[in-house]
Order: sequence, then structure tokens, then C-alpha cells
Amino acid sequence: MTERSGAGIIVAIDTPDVERAEALAGECRAAAAVKLGLEFFAAQGPSGVRRVGQAGAPLFLDLKLHDIPNTVVGAIRALRPLAPAMLTVHAAGGSAMLASAQAATRTYEEPPALLGVTTLTSLDSDDTAAIGVHGSPSDQVVRLAMLARDAGLAGIVCAPTEAARVRGETGPDFLIVTPGIRPAASAVQDQKRVATPSAAAEAGADLLVIGRPITGAEHPAEALAAIASELRAARP
Repeated sequence: MTERSGAGIIVAIDTPDVERAEALAGECRAAAAVKLGLEFFAAQGPSGVRRVGQAGAPLFLDLKLHDIPNTVVGAIRALRPLAPAMLTVHAAGGSAMLASAQAATRTYEEPPALLGVTTLTSLDSDDTAAIGVHGSPSDQVVRLAMLARDAGLAGIVCAPTEAARVRGETGPDFLIVTPGIRPAASAVQDQKRVATPSAAAEAGADLLVIGRPITGAEHPAEALAAIASELRAARP
């Protein structure tokens, strides 16, 4: 990706409104990427994604695909006209699904970075135990990270609280993207495993996903610049 003043920050645009999303993407075009998720895609479809993608920042399409390999491959190929810079699949889909998904990205003119989503930041140890996961959320994140790495994915999405452990297990060339980022003065809201931007960077995260502290600010571009400055100061 091109070096930008907001490098290291992915702005999560969580709205079903295409005009609002387009405006935010334009204001945050200095970010490493802007992220559109399932809510926006369900409301606006590919045409809405194209509009936002024209605002200037690289596009992170966060659909968290999770199905049998053939279906995921078909979905990734269908997304090719949108030219996303980044795509997500659930790492829990298993080795065959992950490897097939990675192969499907090679049909793109410019293959996107494929990321495996590990354990959602809204889940804590009680939640993961309730769905039958043995060990801590951190243990599960590392298991899924290794699965994604071995399948050839570019990296994973994990909570900032697991970034240091994942970095230690996977080495320096594996992309770690962390949501659950909250500046010190921000409310945690529906996230459970969170950290400040500087703490996440120090733990080894490459890209930080930040939504409401930027998109909910009176001046999103200024909020992005302020957090980017904090992030630069935290990096070695």
C-alpha cells in the first residue's frame, strides 16, 4: 500500500448509508484503508462498495467469509470487480477453506491481502467456553493464526491483547490487524478485549482498526491525524 499520513490505521465505516460512508471515506482517505463490513454490504451491495472505493483510500472488505471451500472460492471470485486491497475469511473455516480462498485471490489483477479472522473481540473466555473452545481466547487465536499462516494467508485479525503472543509465534512477516482499539478517553462499548493504539503497536500489531473514535468525531480527518501521531510516537 502507498505510504499515507494515516499509515497503520484502518478506519472502520460502520453504517448502512452509502452517502455517509462515501463522505467518511473521503475525509479519511489518508488512512491505510477504509473498512466496509457486512451491514454496509447487505444494505448497499457491490454498487455501494464501488462508490466508497472511489473516495481515495484502499478498500478493506470485511465480510468474514465462512462456508465450504467451493462456496468461499465462488464468493471471492465474485468480489473481484470491486478490487479490494484486503479481504477477510473466518480462520475457523479450516485448512482446506483457507488454502482454497488464498488460491482464489490469485485470480485478481492485484491480489488482495487475505486475512483470517480468529476470535472476535466481543468474546471473552466465558463466551468461548460456551461454544466449546478449550483453553483461553489467546490459545484459540494462536491455533487459528498458525492455521492461517500455514495455508498461505497474508495475516490475521485478532484482538490487541493477543498481538504480542501471535507475533512471537508467527514471526515478523505475518500481518497482524487488530480491532478493539480505543484511545484512552474512549468508551469500550461492545468490545471486551481492547487496548489503546500505542499499546497495540507496542505489542506488534501492524494495522489498527479504529471506527467510532474517528467516524463519530466532529472532524474525522483531525481525529485520524491525532491517533496516527500517537501511533507514530509508539513505534520504534
